[in-house]
Amino acid sequence: MPDNVISVLTFKSVETILDCGGTQSWVLDSNRARNCKYAVVCRNAHYPGVEGKETHGHAFMIGKVSEVVPSTETKGRWLVKFSHYAVSDFGLQWDSRNPVAYYTTDDYISTKDYKGIDFNALDFEPMPEPAQTEDAPLPKVGLTMAEAKEGLAITFGVDPAAIEITIRG
Repeated sequence: MPDNVISVLTFKSVETILDCGGTQSWVLDSNRARNCKYAVVCRNAHYPGVEGKETHGHAFMIGKVSEVVPSTETKGRWLVKFSHYAVSDFGLQWDSRNPVAYYTTDDYISTKDYKGIDFNALDFEPMPEPAQTEDAPLPKVGLTMAEAKEGLAITFGVDPAAIEITIRG
């Protein structure tokens, strides 16, 4: 059975990703991302502040997803943390219009346009300790009403419009 994969298109460097423990500041479905075994990180070379020299659309890092937590740099977004990672030029892997896409490992077969990835053959290394120490306070992240309704709707299996929230102060 194939494993789930989240793929992202980023301007950030390998060093930045290693420093924060994964890839972050994503607008994504955190529940769906948590169900992914791997993250394929592809280069956005068209971003003005690009930090890496990899070719646009090429995957340059693959991480084993350990958890999905609130971003440490952008409120309301997510950090996909890695337990292990592999770095290489994995060839052209990007074909989505959005910066976040979901696949399975079966989608990473070789074609005339895309290089295949054998996830089981990769030589993964353990992630280094993130640059942010445990003593540094994490930013407090609040929820908007829409985010709260969306999360509750998922939990209870109802439409977000059916959720009413009362705040008493």
